[in-house]
Amino acid sequence: MSLRQLLTYAHEHDDVRELVDATREAPQRAFVSASLRPYLLAAVLDAEAERPAIVVAGDDRAARDLAADLKTFLAPRTVGFYPARGVRYESHLAPPPHLVGLRVAALDALLDGEAAVVVVSAAALAEKVPDPELRPHGFVIEKGELLDLDETVERLVACGYERVDQVEDRGQFAVRGDILDLYPATEERAVRCELFDIEVERLTYFSTFTQRSLEEAERVEVAPAAELALEHRELAELAATQDEDERPDVAELLPVDRFRDVLSLLPADALVVVAAEEEIRPSLDDLWQDVTTSLHDADAHHLYVEPGALLDALKERTRLSLSAISGDQPWAFRAQGADSAARSLKDAEAELEKLVRSGYRTVVAWARKGEAERAAYNLARLRAEFLDGRPAPAEPGVVFAAASLREGFLAPSLKLALLPDHRLLRRRRAERRPGPWAAGRRGAIKSFTDLRVGDVVVHEDHGIARFTGFDTKTVGGVTRDYLQLEYRGGDRVFVPSDQLYKISRYIGADAASPPLSKLGGKQWEQMKARARRAAHALAGELLNLYAERRRRAGYAFPPDSELLRQFEEAFPYRETPDQLDAIEAVKADMEEARPMDRLICGDVGYGKTEVALRAAFKAAEAGKQVMVLVPTTVLAQQHYGTFSERLRDYPFNVEMVSRFRSPKQVSDALQRFSEGKVDILIGTHRLLSRDVRPKDLGLLIIDEEQRFGVKQKELLRQLRLKVDVISLSATPIPRTLQMSLSGLRDISVIETPPEGRRPVRTYVGEYDEELVRKAIERELAREGQAFYLHNRVETIDETAERIRALVPRARVAVAHGQMGEHQLEEVMLSFLRGEADVLVCTTIVEAGIDIPTANTLIVERADLLGLAQAYQIRGRVGRSRERAYAYLFYPSEGALTQEASARLATLSDYTELGSGFKIAMRDLEIRGAGDLLGEEQSGHVAAIGFELYVQMLDEAVQALSGDSAEEAPEPVRLDVPVDAYVPADYVPYEAAKIEVHRRVSGAREVADLIVLREELEDRFGPIPEPLENLIKLQDARIKLGNAGARMVEFRAGRLTVSPIELDSRGVRRLREELPGAIYESGKSAVAVRVPDDPAARFSGVVAAAEAILKVATEPRGEA
Repeated sequence: MSLRQLLTYAHEHDDVRELVDATREAPQRAFVSASLRPYLLAAVLDAEAERPAIVVAGDDRAARDLAADLKTFLAPRTVGFYPARGVRYESHLAPPPHLVGLRVAALDALLDGEAAVVVVSAAALAEKVPDPELRPHGFVIEKGELLDLDETVERLVACGYERVDQVEDRGQFAVRGDILDLYPATEERAVRCELFDIEVERLTYFSTFTQRSLEEAERVEVAPAAELALEHRELAELAATQDEDERPDVAELLPVDRFRDVLSLLPADALVVVAAEEEIRPSLDDLWQDVTTSLHDADAHHLYVEPGALLDALKERTRLSLSAISGDQPWAFRAQGADSAARSLKDAEAELEKLVRSGYRTVVAWARKGEAERAAYNLARLRAEFLDGRPAPAEPGVVFAAASLREGFLAPSLKLALLPDHRLLRRRRAERRPGPWAAGRRGAIKSFTDLRVGDVVVHEDHGIARFTGFDTKTVGGVTRDYLQLEYRGGDRVFVPSDQLYKISRYIGADAASPPLSKLGGKQWEQMKARARRAAHALAGELLNLYAERRRRAGYAFPPDSELLRQFEEAFPYRETPDQLDAIEAVKADMEEARPMDRLICGDVGYGKTEVALRAAFKAAEAGKQVMVLVPTTVLAQQHYGTFSERLRDYPFNVEMVSRFRSPKQVSDALQRFSEGKVDILIGTHRLLSRDVRPKDLGLLIIDEEQRFGVKQKELLRQLRLKVDVISLSATPIPRTLQMSLSGLRDISVIETPPEGRRPVRTYVGEYDEELVRKAIERELAREGQAFYLHNRVETIDETAERIRALVPRARVAVAHGQMGEHQLEEVMLSFLRGEADVLVCTTIVEAGIDIPTANTLIVERADLLGLAQAYQIRGRVGRSRERAYAYLFYPSEGALTQEASARLATLSDYTELGSGFKIAMRDLEIRGAGDLLGEEQSGHVAAIGFELYVQMLDEAVQALSGDSAEEAPEPVRLDVPVDAYVPADYVPYEAAKIEVHRRVSGAREVADLIVLREELEDRFGPIPEPLENLIKLQDARIKLGNAGARMVEFRAGRLTVSPIELDSRGVRRLREELPGAIYESGKSAVAVRVPDDPAARFSGVVAAAEAILKVATEPRGEA
């Protein structure tokens, strides 16, 4: 739903009206608060509703978010997003179809004469685009029209569409029999076209997530998914796949003489608005640097407008420039970000009342209308009207609207408060995520990544094997699908598809491939038995720890006080949504009586420390003591500075214990801590010594948790039983991560970057001294600082000399862990004060050092660092608005180990903001799962694979805790010699075939099969007989299982099912449903005669299963 009527308030405001009038006369500049920017922009654009408009944002992410906000305010007016192609060579030769679709739709909306709004990033504006006349021609598909499938496939390929097995993104299509799935480049949803011979019988939109059809369509426009016709791009597409050394210049492959800059294509009357003036120049400079690094100079000028020229052209066309940095602008529009601390509707109602009393027209935007209606019904004192297309109310009051909005604002000058529901109510999320422990065995094949040919797998009964393919075989006249597994010595096993649930992908204790099992013998069973005993012991240990935590009553901290609210308001930055969620989750945990154990997982510089600070304040204010445990002395010093500075106006005593303090100072601090005179004690491993005895400890904060070893964690474990614990980490170790995902610990993930933060540009390659010199020179030119990481203390001074010789004007300092504490402290503080330009150091910089002016990192031997460690170190730069650069070098390509290569590839893949959590998950795959459950468990993990081990552990936990939930009855083992498989011409690709088998064999309810059958008919068309048999066979297994049966056998032409418990009335009903059926009460068995012919026998078994379930589940009456 649109919030367009809310723009009335802006149109009636004198300053906004005058600004719009002034832009018609001359270019204008205005300050606008970041939270108010989308609303003000929408008001200006709405006032010029007859003109097409282009809005320029800093980068693609900002442009995408702004386009979404403007859609909410301006609908039904067209609002498009025009993304950048990317700077890589391949991006220009064969740009991804999903990006091309968005670009084509946005550009056409501007050029077709409609008054559309297009939001574009500075980078996209700098790219030259092919003349629209060079594009291939699209076409239309209409219901009831004729369509030749082969010809349509050719046209789609010519239009730049990619043929795939399953459509998931724009610019893709798939053909299955008489069904064409297509995601048109300019449509919001994918389309399914079902043919009857050559007539379009049915046209529907479908979900790319579920692959299920949605509503019907009558007509679909297929716009081109390429910016160039096939004859202009054929050579380019071939060159994109060549080796880097053999690639020709772009000018040889593309008609660059007919490429034009975007601004020159705009209609003369188009309104050009710059949304974030302060971000445009830095974005263009960064882009140009990347472009000149990636492309030859001539190619760069063919494909891009040089920053100076673009800024001049933009200045000439721009009518309004907005900035969130207040300066000499003649116009200013201020607002406060909308945030509420309410955790319930009752608290939220009080906040709304306060706004209404202050004269605000208060609008709450709810993502779902049902939630809005429930909230309106449950308000006790206020009455909320619904906007629903009516004019915006003139008087103060509360209005609800069904609309999706990212951020809100409170604008005193407009007397308007606009709050999204997630800003009004700080709901506590359901934190526990289903991990392998909760998922159980049925989802095993979906573990971590999908099964592929060549993967090592674990079969429950036969051991470790290599998956070599999926075969449809006819054995004894019966056709079935089989998984082919290869064991040691080349032995092969064909596993029937109904046993798919017994197979899981192998993830071992390290990255290496394990030895394959030998078929036969007792070795595999012995391995499983040993692992099961170990799992049982570990399960007991885990349960004892966590049961003890839940049994012991911790301290329930009081609700937030006014003093804490003052402290939170003094925070100089704006909290991100994820950060606020984490803060609220921590506070809610602290207010419960049971001890908290929460992991805060967030990237370096994303505000984890602020979460800890607020928790520490809450604890100290309640009279409890706080310990902050950090891995390094340098980090302890920094935290001490942060805590002391933030808490200086409050009655709390903060102390530090580290190598930077004399023994007397340390002893004095510990004495006062034991007497209760120190509220917050910050320190390294020294805090775990026996002489540290707090008087009344209430909260333990562990920073950079991944840096602590097993022994320290054992000591911390005992503390966890008594006090609240918060662990902070950007890249949690796999064990911590697994326990959190399994629900044994709570987890909060902070994924939103702070405002203004930009991704670190990461270069991975062989060591290049010239590149090192250029990187340091560039940093000096912008008056910044650089880290040079050399991780050998013996040669660190010689390395520093080499850097001095390489860049003579650079002031170089050296820091490493073997320096005396005072010397190290002096070096770090002088670097922090800006007295040195380059710090040559060891990995001592890994833990938490925050130097905003240091924005270049050079790592000499990145191949020797662990993945999480390298990610942490990269996080030391890029902590300000400046673009940061990380150079990860290795000596030579040939010397790289496979594991090091995988680690470096991951770092270059995950450069976007907020990747720490993904890095940790990837680390689990590269390193294996050895340290997941402790050293003593890694041998068992290696022997039988992580999935099977965790399944055993899960079973042991359930058995020991005695709370194993009532499971659904297991389907019985039953087979009838009929063809039951997935035909290759019905589901043509292997991944979907495995998925169908997984869902059939994993079904535990008849409803699961009904849903699957509907989905198959929708996606692939009418179900062929062999697949129908496969589903019916599982249906019969489930029904007999639900009837209580555990054994089914065929003997002498009879089907015998047992045990089935029936009373005399049930026996009579059985004979009515199945004439000729015999019930043996002594054996609780039902015997039914079935034909010998396989097809007839199959029908008889299906009918018998239906009848037995019906009789066995009927309410029992008197005989």
